Amino acid sequence: MNKIGKNKAIIVAAGKGKRMGAEGNKQYILLRDKPVLAYTLEVFQDCPDIDEIIVVVAQGEVEYCKENIQQKYELNKIVSVIEGGKERFDSVYKGIVEAQDDCNVVVIHDGARPFISQEIIINTIKEAKVEGAVIVGVPVKDTIKLINQQSQVMETPQRENLWAIQTPQTFKYSLVRRAYEEINCDESITDDASLLEKAGHPVKVIMGSYENIKLTTPDDLLMAEAILKKREEKECLE
Repeated sequence: MNKIGKNKAIIVAAGKGKRMGAEGNKQYILLRDKPVLAYTLEVFQDCPDIDEIIVVVAQGEVEYCKENIQQKYELNKIVSVIEGGKERFDSVYKGIVEAQDDCNVVVIHDGARPFISQEIIINTIKEAKVEGAVIVGVPVKDTIKLINQQSQVMETPQRENLWAIQTPQTFKYSLVRRAYEEINCDESITDDASLLEKAGHPVKVIMGSYENIKLTTPDDLLMAEAILKKREEKECLE
């Protein structure tokens, strides 16, 4: 393959299902008899611009993931299934280290976002090769209020400047690895792009999809079923 370095995806699947009300990892909740994580990984498996996949799972779940996801769904682009750390920051960093130096562009995505599209993945890779750091999001639909500790409104930001940020978040490998190793994580770090922002590197935002939801609560599962039904109806019409 004649390309400078590889495009690797890090799928973060180490989160527990506390808000989902699940006993175990929410990534393994079934949607029509298929685990959420399998839906997510199949998109990256089928994406022509992704060379390798690294899956970061919770402690004690490596063999389970290999047997029930990687092997069962024949996901041969997966080169590593590794244990994550205490926080998301730690899990992503472990995935970055696992990617090693033959990686050109790294695509970091939440395992609990199963409705990502190949088109969005490809667009982020293309932009990251030029910009260095690219994230996806959608314009917010609601008015947002900034409030204080007494629940009083302090400010109403202009809605046209507000975007809800999603994953994937895609970076030149050397850039994001350096950011993770040079900047200490603190409570203000809520996503990977925040590290680049703190380092003073510009981060470009491109259009994601309102279907690219993160499955966090039981209500999200209802929305997931609606998205699957919508996609099935569209396929029938085509």
